[in-house]
Amino acid sequence: MDSQNAINILVAINLLVSMSANFSGASKGLKTSITKVIERPVTFLQSFPPNVAALVLVLTIISVFNVGTLPVEFESKFLTVRITGLIMFVVFSWLQVLSYKSLKNSYAQEVVIMKDHKLITGGIYKFIRHPQYLSQLLSDLGAGLALLSYIVVPVVVLIEIPLFIMRAMLEDKLLQKHFGEEYSAYKKRSGFIIPFVG
Repeated sequence: MDSQNAINILVAINLLVSMSANFSGASKGLKTSITKVIERPVTFLQSFPPNVAALVLVLTIISVFNVGTLPVEFESKFLTVRITGLIMFVVFSWLQVLSYKSLKNSYAQEVVIMKDHKLITGGIYKFIRHPQYLSQLLSDLGAGLALLSYIVVPVVVLIEIPLFIMRAMLEDKLLQKHFGEEYSAYKKRSGFIIPFVG
């Protein structure tokens, strides 16, 4: 098996396993967001960023089959980039699973405040307020690099990153409004999307 196929197979396996690990949390988040919401801002940032992430997922899957990827002759030239991308993809896809699971009952697929909403400030959330967005972006970018996808990488960089930063800012404002001083204190000791920054 050559490295081209090996990397593609490892991306496919990690994608399948990490998606399975996220499935129970995602379905619970959908159910919770429908039944227990007390505030939900009306904005394109509710549906558009997740739809773009779903598009990136589809593009990643087709890239596993070498659709929309650089030709095979680039494999050896960019092997270091591909391996770095694979490592990013694996690490950050599992960081995303950890982020969702850490939220427990406060997880929802939309930016909302729910009944009995808890502010999570422990674990990974001790250092960063939006690890789920950071991990989504870096895992998607890593997959695109690992597959040498000339479709996935531009979509992540030009569309997904700005959208998820705007969505994280919306979430920050909503949590600030709901939790007040508790959130202000939390913001002082945590990073926005990057640890210790903002």
